[in-house]
Amino acid sequence: MTLSRRQFLAGMGVAGVAAAGAGLAGCAPAANKGQGDAAASGSGAAPAGEGEFIAAASLNPQDYDYRQNTTDFATLFSPWKLGGMELSHRMVKSAAGSACYLAGLTQELHDYYVNFAKGGVEMIWFEMVDALAPMSGQNTQEAADFAKKLVEDCKQYGAHLGYQNYAFTPKSANEMTVEEIHAFQDSVVNVCKTVQGYGFEAFEINAAGFNIGESFLSRVQNVREDEYGPQTLENRARYVVELVQKIKAACGEGFAVQVLMNCIEADDANIGNDAKVTSLEEGIEFAKLFEAAGADSLHLRLGPLNYHPCQFASDLYFILNGIEGATSFGTQWDFGRHWQGKLVANHSGAGMLVDVVARYKEAVGIPCGTVTYMDPAHAPDFFEQALADGKVDFYLMNRPFTVDSEYVNKLREGRIDEIAPCTRCLHCHIGGNQDNADRGYCRVNAMTQRVFREGGPSGYELPAADAAKKVMVIGGGPGGMEAARIAAARGHEVTLYEKSGSLGGLLDFAHNVKGPHENLADFKAYLERQLEVNGVNVVLSKEVDAAFVESEAPDAVILAVGGARDVLEVPGGGVPVVEFNDFMTADMGENVVVWGSNAQAFDCALWLTVRNKHVTMVTPSPLADIDKQQSEHAKDFMTTALYSLGLRVWPNAAITGSGEGEITIATEVGTEVTLACDAVVNAADMLPNTALLEGVSVAETYAVGDCAEPYNIARAVHSGNDAGRAV
Repeated sequence: MTLSRRQFLAGMGVAGVAAAGAGLAGCAPAANKGQGDAAASGSGAAPAGEGEFIAAASLNPQDYDYRQNTTDFATLFSPWKLGGMELSHRMVKSAAGSACYLAGLTQELHDYYVNFAKGGVEMIWFEMVDALAPMSGQNTQEAADFAKKLVEDCKQYGAHLGYQNYAFTPKSANEMTVEEIHAFQDSVVNVCKTVQGYGFEAFEINAAGFNIGESFLSRVQNVREDEYGPQTLENRARYVVELVQKIKAACGEGFAVQVLMNCIEADDANIGNDAKVTSLEEGIEFAKLFEAAGADSLHLRLGPLNYHPCQFASDLYFILNGIEGATSFGTQWDFGRHWQGKLVANHSGAGMLVDVVARYKEAVGIPCGTVTYMDPAHAPDFFEQALADGKVDFYLMNRPFTVDSEYVNKLREGRIDEIAPCTRCLHCHIGGNQDNADRGYCRVNAMTQRVFREGGPSGYELPAADAAKKVMVIGGGPGGMEAARIAAARGHEVTLYEKSGSLGGLLDFAHNVKGPHENLADFKAYLERQLEVNGVNVVLSKEVDAAFVESEAPDAVILAVGGARDVLEVPGGGVPVVEFNDFMTADMGENVVVWGSNAQAFDCALWLTVRNKHVTMVTPSPLADIDKQQSEHAKDFMTTALYSLGLRVWPNAAITGSGEGEITIATEVGTEVTLACDAVVNAADMLPNTALLEGVSVAETYAVGDCAEPYNIARAVHSGNDAGRAV
């Protein structure tokens, strides 16, 4: 019996909240003490203004001047070998994403991988799918047919496939007998032989995270007293070493074996409690043993012990603008001290591990790759130089490819401005404790986790229009731009009207609130470029009314004007109400009440808290709905950080009165509470805004984004894509 990743994580309850470690409310030094070997190149600093910002804002200053593009990517597009495979570039698809396709061996799963091959990815790691190669070894003809077709279809585009195994054992590493350890190793070898028979050319042992290999490597987890115990480095590495040797013996030297391991660890739930975590130096000794056993390459990953998403997406530590280094446990890393001070921690999570991997490369002779927002299109010179300097051999990438499967081809062809950027929101990953599964999708790519599914596109390919139509798109936010892009790409004559003097809708505003981390300025630039590429006629500073629509006589209208917000009236008039769009510039006192609890309300609360405001959140919504528009992981970080800094949420509440410097609220339990309040920010949920369509006689109309169903950027993009395909 084995456990799937989803079953295991559901049992773990990985998204916990703890008060241990370096509390966010504690005092922080005024300047960073140096982060990694690359930190000296950046002179980042906390926002200016003595006393204006909380102490946490100065702990891990960021240098955003790392994104220059003067390179020809000579090293990125240079040949290398993984085992016996010849590859022409250094970008590798990591084994992630297919856990979202566990419905079976579907056309969606097949096309998901073939699209990467079409897009120029030459080494594709396929994440374990039980139906393809179960640990029991009882494989079906359906699995064989599916896998062989997948391998052949990818091979047509020059791609090689490897298989990653991450199965968990029903017994822990400490409970297994030696015989059970050997039997489990043999079951993994059977999987290797099975996938090799399908045409896969490599296998990745997942010995990181919560997987069985890490359970032996870790002194935190391993308490055995035999030859697999923690008494020596050799004992700890024995399970993985033996597995490498067994796979090579069974499948031959030509079948490549890659080891995925934590290359440096720290205890994120108990910051600083690192006496037993695997240090950089210990990891290097493991790597030497794996190489000696026959491993062909290493996949080196960050090793926080308790929050799984940060094991593969450690750039989450930078998602909170002004509290960089925040954990999901309401604490904050000091990157100058924690993680042995070795991470590149001043580039908002980009390339965090390149200096650590450089140390591994000094010690071993096999290729070393690393993961977590390795995105050469994001910072061309930085990522090219790391390769050229020999710090790393290849980049393992998932989110950039998932957002744009044509990433490699576009980069090779010099079309970097046409690459859709990952906005690092983590909507694409659903954790084991996720109750709201409909939140698994991509903010930028409307195809991801939606194709072939109910309500989503019927396939990845964009069908040409049966006949060209005159299409009017009203509104230049992300939903409107996506609708215009898709409709024009299909062959329609599209004109987009925007009442302001620039495109983007609220993307500029969101970028200013959230900061550079989520690449929203890049997303806007990408959409603008797509309108150019697809020949959309853009008309700015034009407010459209029903009479203008009638005069233009379009065949179809797509409305994307955004949502509306009700006026908020505070009984008593004792405190001013600040509209949401004005909260960054309004003159407010020390105590601020945010009315609402959606993602915008939480972003507002964070922005104000970082600027030393005492924020309270009052919302008519239930507690279960707070911050629901963000990804599960972004919500974890946002809520725990703000709670630790003193934010109190009053759900199912109403403002019943106000006086000078205070408001009164009615709580969900029937009590009245008086809150110190110098201003109330109206961040209530937006309302639909489709009245314009009621006054036009156009037969074919669509409403997309917040004007139809207010939610978030991702849903606006999805609905815009759907409308562009439907028109």
